[in-house]
Amino acid sequence: MSKYLIVGLGNIGAEYAHTRHNIGFDVVDAFVQKHGGNFKVDRLAEIAEVRWKGRIFVCIKPTTYMNLSGKAFKYWMDKEKLTPENTLTIVDDLALPISKLRVRPSGSDAGHNGLKDIQLVLGTDKYPKLRFGIGNDYPKGMQADFVLGKWLSAELPVIQKKIEACVTIIEQIATIGLEKTMNQANNLMFE
Repeated sequence: MSKYLIVGLGNIGAEYAHTRHNIGFDVVDAFVQKHGGNFKVDRLAEIAEVRWKGRIFVCIKPTTYMNLSGKAFKYWMDKEKLTPENTLTIVDDLALPISKLRVRPSGSDAGHNGLKDIQLVLGTDKYPKLRFGIGNDYPKGMQADFVLGKWLSAELPVIQKKIEACVTIIEQIATIGLEKTMNQANNLMFE
């Protein structure tokens, strides 16, 4: 039976809930909810196990805060005896417009502290990522406020569509593989 570690990046605490930076948590929540799973608090993360079409998805939301995401990632990857190839990290991306998603088998942290820590702990950038475009529509010097801010109400319909697409992407990676999923997902446009 194939097993995957699905890692949604975000920060714990009500003040961070549903902010741009926590989109990884929101995607993992949507995936687990769709498949009838429940989160419980465990070591370094909230965790839910989902079984679907003969596959197991170990879904985590690290409780280490964004900048120490690698600790939770590595702990659960080792505990579940998985390789980096059988993981998927969902992360917000300033460099992508709000209309885009991008799936990659590897790649740099692009200045994202959560990815930076995972890369440091793993010693490689070769682990699959699902980058959720959040755009970069903020005044100079206001990046932190933007990233930690809530979605604008006008953005919410697009964000909801993208979250649903991310749930499908997680399923597709497990059924048709990363390569085919990338070809489809990276061409999607959301309006």
